[in-house]
Amino acid sequence: MRVISGIARGTKISSIESLATRPTLDRVKESLFNILQNDIKNKVVLDLFAGSGALGIEALSRGAQKAYFCDNSKEAIKVLKQNLEKTKLIKSAIIINKDYKLALKEIKEKIDIIFLDPPYKLDFAVKSIKELLELNLISAESLIIVETDEIERDTKEINEIEELEIIDKRKYGRANLIFIKKRGN
Repeated sequence: MRVISGIARGTKISSIESLATRPTLDRVKESLFNILQNDIKNKVVLDLFAGSGALGIEALSRGAQKAYFCDNSKEAIKVLKQNLEKTKLIKSAIIINKDYKLALKEIKEKIDIIFLDPPYKLDFAVKSIKELLELNLISAESLIIVETDEIERDTKEINEIEELEIIDKRKYGRANLIFIKKRGN
């Protein structure tokens, strides 16, 4: 894996050797950031279920003001810190090594861009969206991006949340990206 663009462009970042994590493929990450390219500068980003931190690091490299990285795994956090030091982006990072529900309670500001890339077989994407809403961390301008291989299940459950609407969906092999905003924006 590598940082695709921005101030850390070309830097190789490590991934985690584990069946519990699945890094976002470079081609998916590149497509995602081509979509987001004009919406990252000076934004506050959340990389929930961060793993190696590839999505948050890419956002910081492209000019995000700050990124929260949350993961429950101590091994993931160790690799994440190494990646942030290697890319020289650690000063813009807030790292929270807790379960996602506890991690979200530590954030005290609205998040502009939220990356939700939980382990595919676990049904955490929609649960974490509901938690974000309950904690009032989503503004009218916030963009939530969910990576999933359970597109039908996640689309159905997201559509059941009155405050939100799906504004776009993209498919990249097994990976699907769902783009979500607050309704009426």
